[in-house]
Amino acid sequence: MAFNTVFLIMFIAFLLLLLAGGFITKKWVSNSNDFFIAGREVGLLVNIFGVAAIGFAGTIITLGPGLAIMTGFWGAVGFGIIYGFGGLALYGIVFAPYIRRSGAHTLSEWLEMRFDSRTRTLVTLATILGLLGIMANNVVSMAIVTTGFTGWSLLGTLAVIFFLFLLFTYIGGFWAVTLTDFMQMCVGLIALPVMLIALLMKYGGSSFLLNNWSGNKGFFTAGIADQSLPIFSLQYPSVLTFTILFGCFLVWGNNYYWLRVSSARNEKVARNGFIYGAMLLVFVPITILAIVGVYAASIFPDHFAPHGDTDPMSAFGVVLKALPIGVAALALIGALAASISTSTTALIGASSTAVRDLYQRFLHPNATSEQLTMPSKIITLILGILVWLLSFYPGGPLYLFAFSTAWLGAPSILVFLGVWWKRTTKAGAFYGAVLGMSITALLTVLELTGIFVISNYTHIGVVGLVFTLVTTIVISLLSEPNYYSRPNWKEKAPSFSSLTGDEIKALNLIAEGYHTMAEVTDMFGTDSSKTNEIIESLDQKLLLTREKYSGPGFYSFTLTDEGYRHVTIDISKGSTDYYMNKEEKVILRKLKEGPDVLNQYLQAEKFDSLRLSVLLAKLIEQGYLKEEGIWRRSVALTAKGKEALLGEMDNDEIYHILDR
Repeated sequence: MAFNTVFLIMFIAFLLLLLAGGFITKKWVSNSNDFFIAGREVGLLVNIFGVAAIGFAGTIITLGPGLAIMTGFWGAVGFGIIYGFGGLALYGIVFAPYIRRSGAHTLSEWLEMRFDSRTRTLVTLATILGLLGIMANNVVSMAIVTTGFTGWSLLGTLAVIFFLFLLFTYIGGFWAVTLTDFMQMCVGLIALPVMLIALLMKYGGSSFLLNNWSGNKGFFTAGIADQSLPIFSLQYPSVLTFTILFGCFLVWGNNYYWLRVSSARNEKVARNGFIYGAMLLVFVPITILAIVGVYAASIFPDHFAPHGDTDPMSAFGVVLKALPIGVAALALIGALAASISTSTTALIGASSTAVRDLYQRFLHPNATSEQLTMPSKIITLILGILVWLLSFYPGGPLYLFAFSTAWLGAPSILVFLGVWWKRTTKAGAFYGAVLGMSITALLTVLELTGIFVISNYTHIGVVGLVFTLVTTIVISLLSEPNYYSRPNWKEKAPSFSSLTGDEIKALNLIAEGYHTMAEVTDMFGTDSSKTNEIIESLDQKLLLTREKYSGPGFYSFTLTDEGYRHVTIDISKGSTDYYMNKEEKVILRKLKEGPDVLNQYLQAEKFDSLRLSVLLAKLIEQGYLKEEGIWRRSVALTAKGKEALLGEMDNDEIYHILDR
């Protein structure tokens, strides 16, 4: 059977699986919160596969084997370690707890919480542009690889791939993307080992590689031109530039990694998802792709530059030609799945930013999550059309990818400084972002047009990093800091005659046991920037205190003694371990009657998915419920929960503080 026939059969089967997944997940979407962050229901296994799937993209499939040919096996694996552990795992450890507690759906939303609205708007526009470029690059690159093997029309292949990822993203939103990521990793975890086994069976193991490697220094530490991966070189590729581009820029400043954290069920799932996802990515796809690159250079010793005319970055496709048809088709399906998965993730990252940070803020600020569902889908389609247009942009994938990175560097610096340096000011963040992005974009244009080639001296990312970092720090030191960075600000609370209704509601929520910004925001059902204003007001009035004023503790609160005096519910300090309000009690009672009864009640009451997620999380933490479910969260009563329902407590004794 010919390659095209085998590949077409596999491609159609994969397409049908994706579409089926899209229609299944469509049932899980009832509002924009479900569409963009899956109602904060994503479990650990799914999150692990989702994080690894983002990394297992067309870029990795190209760079992994290519770097092995250029810099040796450890050069390629070293890149994977930098991206996987220095980027993803470090993000999970250093940033995920902070992000999950902040409650911000998007990176741009958090920038307004931490700095101001102008910084949010600037980075929103930059993020959308950068992610659209990444999407277009992935779609075009995969279409080119596919047509190179099948001989199909580039336009037709591009249209099919584009239509496929846009359709099921429109249908199922983040749930569809999550399912795609899971399926992609399953395909990849089968295809890559099969590919490696086929190479071992046909050519042999290490003895074949040692005898046929065309370099003089051996394939472990050097490439075919005896070049090793430099460490501190300012020019690309090097350990330093990999760290800046793939560890910092493309992870820390990227909205779709932020969404991965926001969608997790809890802080632990968010953190561990990135740690274990990084391990899975490095130890399986990246390591195997590095070995594939060594095989490519050993099977075709005179094929790749500088010994031949072929670009080392095309090594994955070259190796497929040496494999049996079925194995080659399966490997190509794996590569196609990786490209589609990353494209859909980038699309949901861009559309969530457009909806949350532009449409809702400026056009419909009071819209509910249900009212935002259809606009979310329409904006996703509009952005998809823009990706289609960018796919034909002059200069091709190289221009798109190079230019898109210019817009992701500055946000990554703002995230790091904003989380860990409380002295970072609004002015410092704004002008640092403006100058950093402007310089990077300008140098990119100058290099691509040949007017000034900065890569002869250093990588563009290094310049952008320096300008953003220095500008932000200098201006922050010269400008007025936020209240919590001023010395002795806690010595005297400002006088106030009364509190607003929202301030009292926030105090009541914290007293009940909703201690993080994410919990307070989801219970309010509003933009995090709004609840942040309430919390800052209460903080300055010394009615609450933060766990810390940098790091994750910044968004964890406890009430002061004075704060408890303003609480309007009958609850004493330290009683939150067992306290339940009326709404929580009703959930337990309905669940006791059966899951179907609970679901009917939630639908009848039109429960917001995020508010429900917070209520369930608190009951789980208190030990009244136990959590189950690989995909969607399911809960069951514990012995403690059943015991709580045996009491004769009257509903009037359980205070219902939420305005319905």
